[in-house]
Amino acid sequence: MSEGTILVIEDDADIRNLLHFNLEKEGFTSIEAGDGVTGLAMAREQKPSLVLLDLMLPGMDGFEVCRRLGSSPDTAEIPVLMLTARGEEMDRVVGLSLGADDYVVKPFSVRELMLRVRAVLRRRKRPENGPVERHGIRLDPEAHRVISEGKEVALTATEFRLLKDLMRHAGAVRSREQLLDNVWGYTFEGYARTVDTHMRRLRSKLGESQKFLETVRGVGYRFKD
Repeated sequence: MSEGTILVIEDDADIRNLLHFNLEKEGFTSIEAGDGVTGLAMAREQKPSLVLLDLMLPGMDGFEVCRRLGSSPDTAEIPVLMLTARGEEMDRVVGLSLGADDYVVKPFSVRELMLRVRAVLRRRKRPENGPVERHGIRLDPEAHRVISEGKEVALTATEFRLLKDLMRHAGAVRSREQLLDNVWGYTFEGYARTVDTHMRRLRSKLGESQKFLETVRGVGYRFKD
């Protein structure tokens, strides 16, 4: 039985074949594209459970694919896991700022990649609670909608979970480790910047309401109670 469809957008045929074999072995349905334009079209048509996205692609690079996926209501909820080159930290920061959920560095461990894929999909399956409203921000998990200052705010799946965690723990400081564990599903050392990057993007989308997201220096973040 298939555990979901994974779209692999990667121009290296050997890597595509490797990912196809291991994803199918894990029980997923794997579909592939060798360039950004085709991959974006497939994501819009197929609505996969997750996209594995290489950044250096012909036709349209991974950054633009990620940006377009995150900016469209039809595809914003599809999680994106980036495949990046070793040492290209700025690429990872830019990718996360464009809405990617996570990244794996090449050359990667297939076992780690499969664990990351399952962690992302596990987050999507977590049961949602009822709406929460604070300081004029209303977050409705069932409808996946956020209303702030009377206007709907388009958030990616990860930004939505991040805001939900902070709002449900309003007044309490949430450490980066707690957020990584609850929002991303892991607490690997060195991934604190992932939280910071998504927080900057979340704040930019909330406009004036971002003042309720407080930074607690040296610890983490807090939604003002």
